[in-house]
Amino acid sequence: MAINADSDSRQATQNDKRVTKVGAFLRRTSLDELPQFLNVLWGEMSVVGPRPHMLKHTEDYAQVIENFMDRHVIVPGITGWAQISGYRGETKETAAMAKRVKADIWYLENWSFLLDLQIVLQTLSCLKGNDKAY
Repeated sequence: MAINADSDSRQATQNDKRVTKVGAFLRRTSLDELPQFLNVLWGEMSVVGPRPHMLKHTEDYAQVIENFMDRHVIVPGITGWAQISGYRGETKETAAMAKRVKADIWYLENWSFLLDLQIVLQTLSCLKGNDKAY
């Protein structure tokens, strides 16, 4: 993204003027996630788990979505059940975030090594591009 004052409070949107051509390619192919593996090595993230959100979103959605903060009982992940279930990308309305949270809670309640393996494999199959990544 180009330098901007909204980066901590506004999600990237389709046709967002702040997104550079290189940035659009990196997002579409998920290559922008590769540096997150350093966070995994440092123990700050997991490969699989609920995706982190902007602090502003956490503050706002925690007030209006029941169980929103429950997704924080484990470290965030680079990929997760919500992402492979179609809840990746921009959340234009509260209902979209509520579906993502519901998927994250389902993952927490049903975690297994095999489920993590399934999520990683499905994530890898999506690397060819994603129309919700911008």
